Amino acid sequence: RCFDILSGYKHKPIPEGSSMSVEELRKGGYLMTEEGWLMRILFLETIAGVPGMVAATLRHLRSLRLMKRDAGWIHTLLEEAENERMHLMTFMTIKKPSIWFRALILGAQGVFYNAFFLSYIVSPRTCHRFVGFLEEEAVLTYTRCIADIEQGRFPEWASKPAPSIAIDYWRLEPSATLLDVVKAVRADESTHRFVNHSLANLKQKEDLNPFAIREPDMHTKGSRPGFTREESAAFVEESREILEQSRH
Repeated sequence: RCFDILSGYKHKPIPEGSSMSVEELRKGGYLMTEEGWLMRILFLETIAGVPGMVAATLRHLRSLRLMKRDAGWIHTLLEEAENERMHLMTFMTIKKPSIWFRALILGAQGVFYNAFFLSYIVSPRTCHRFVGFLEEEAVLTYTRCIADIEQGRFPEWASKPAPSIAIDYWRLEPSATLLDVVKAVRADESTHRFVNHSLANLKQKEDLNPFAIREPDMHTKGSRPGFTREESAAFVEESREILEQSRH
């Protein structure tokens, strides 16, 4: 709820049988404007890019300190942080945030980074579970955004061309629109949700990262919160077999 207030998010249920126009729905607080959506998304992505980097940094330092391998966790966590940063860079091409918004992000990021840093030292498992829930909120946000676009309640993005950075990053068609970009971003967030819930189910100092070699398909990632510890072990073994077969 606090995050919703800070990002100016509102999504009240539209009354059944309503004949109000998009402008009237926005004035009534039922729909968000383009500026409102961008504020929500930009705020979300500046926060979502922090956990992966913090976790990777701490695990990197632990690996150096103990002079032992990290079982494949660092790469996946850095990849998550980079992916979230690319989400931010993509939406930044639509509109540059105001000085006030940048100041809000500066404060929020400083508080969140340090809080997450200390929390990860105490309980990495709890932190990964928290990130899993944070990513669920991101999936919900983008799902509602997609629904508004497809149902004509967000006309500004209905046919707006996708930014070139998005076309290059996700390898979209040249004719792709912002709707295609939002769908690609939602798929990424769904992956982060699945990965973090799965990592939260592992023994943090012992188990291998099941996603170090490959990731499950989108049907698997979209149909459950994450792998159990046993399912992760089975997925690692399956990945090893596939790798061995590819060498012969």
